[in-house]
Amino acid sequence: MMKDVIRQGRLSGERTQDIESFLSSMEADRFIAEPDLLVDMAHLLMLARQNIVPQEIASTLMKPLLTMFQEGVPDDAFDEQYEDIHAGIESGLTRKAGPEAGGRLHIGRSRNDEVATCIRIKTRNEVFEQLHAIIRLRRVLMNRARECTDTIMPGFTHLQHAQPTTLAHHLLAYEQAFGRDFSRLYDSLSRVNLSPLGAAAFASTGYPIDRKMTADMLGFDGLVLNTMDAVAGRDTAAEVLAADTLLLTTLSRFCEELVIWSSAFVKFVDLNEIYCSTSSIMPQKKNPDVAEILRSRAGSLLGEFVSAITITKGLPMSYNRDLQDLNPHLWRGITGIRRDIDLLAGMIRTARFDTDRMSEEAGKGFSTATELADQLVRQYDLPFRTAHHIVGHAVREGEMTIRTLDDAAVEVTGSSLTSRGLTQKIIDKALEPATGVAIRSAVGGPAPAAIKDAIKMREQVLSDDEAALLQRETTVEESIAGLIREAKRIADL
Repeated sequence: MMKDVIRQGRLSGERTQDIESFLSSMEADRFIAEPDLLVDMAHLLMLARQNIVPQEIASTLMKPLLTMFQEGVPDDAFDEQYEDIHAGIESGLTRKAGPEAGGRLHIGRSRNDEVATCIRIKTRNEVFEQLHAIIRLRRVLMNRARECTDTIMPGFTHLQHAQPTTLAHHLLAYEQAFGRDFSRLYDSLSRVNLSPLGAAAFASTGYPIDRKMTADMLGFDGLVLNTMDAVAGRDTAAEVLAADTLLLTTLSRFCEELVIWSSAFVKFVDLNEIYCSTSSIMPQKKNPDVAEILRSRAGSLLGEFVSAITITKGLPMSYNRDLQDLNPHLWRGITGIRRDIDLLAGMIRTARFDTDRMSEEAGKGFSTATELADQLVRQYDLPFRTAHHIVGHAVREGEMTIRTLDDAAVEVTGSSLTSRGLTQKIIDKALEPATGVAIRSAVGGPAPAAIKDAIKMREQVLSDDEAALLQRETTVEESIAGLIREAKRIADL
């Protein structure tokens, strides 16, 4: 029968299945099995270089560690009789290498710093995947925006027609928002990518370990210096969950618009059928199910974040077993994000926007009234609030004609606008959606010229973001590759 090597010595008694299942973290630990092997190899290499364990012992232990890394952790290491994967792997190594060798792997460390390091490695990897997905999504948004710089559509506030804009302007608004989501996640790496290894239980160790060596081999930027904080801190996990919650909130807002825009009432977009479902009873239905489920994901993720932060809020220093229950919330929260982002990118890339329908709606609801008021200010030197009142009176009358505007002008100012040179032709020109869009050429506005400039600027930001991400990721990959090479060298001694 398999034995948990950690329980031998201090504890006795056979646990019931309920106790083993309750204490075991195996389901969540499947996410950190591979990081645990990297941590084991780095720690073992450090022990050997520091002459804490003999080279031959290190070689004996490294062989099965490399085998597991290359072939996968065996299923018996995930048996629930072990409290966690760390105990499962160590127990398996001890059976293969014998207690004389296997019993030395854990010198100078605790499961506390071991698991904290594994969590950071896995979180780092997930953040890398998410950042690459955001880059892909932002590129799709800019490509689609480039196609429709002249596509007039209504802009909305309070879900009411507000002012005409362009589809490109709308898409770039989301690209910029996702750019902030990228920045938040990327910035979190400066805190996530620090090594707790060497903190041991919380008070470090009396062995002459080299924490910097293991941090470098595992691709960390540096150390979580204080060893108590190193094992007790989970704010980085909460930070990533918070950043991802904001990211999926942005994603959810876009999905809400796709759901509305694809409805028979609006008809602004026709989503590719691979992202839609039909009804089991109504054969005519084409439901935007992917967008709807993506919309719900922000709520689910918020729940994981609240659970994680609530678990940690009342814990004293340093390590407490409550932290084990945080991990399932972390993994459920962050491991599906890459997929979610790519699904939205796919929907946008393959969507067919009905530009005629958008143009048809652009001038409805008196959405060009602001431009008419601006024209009165520019051409007739009226105060804006006066022009606002005049146009507002005309809107209340239900039509924008020379008569209604003149009547309103007389009521508000005591004199007509025709006497100042206003004609129906000037009014009609001001009320054309394209007129209001074209004149709004300030930086960041919807005018085609401004949109082209914005795309150029945002492409540079995207290029810089991608370059920074690739550089950081390459540094980690090279460190891990170096670790594996050194592990193979030791194993061959």
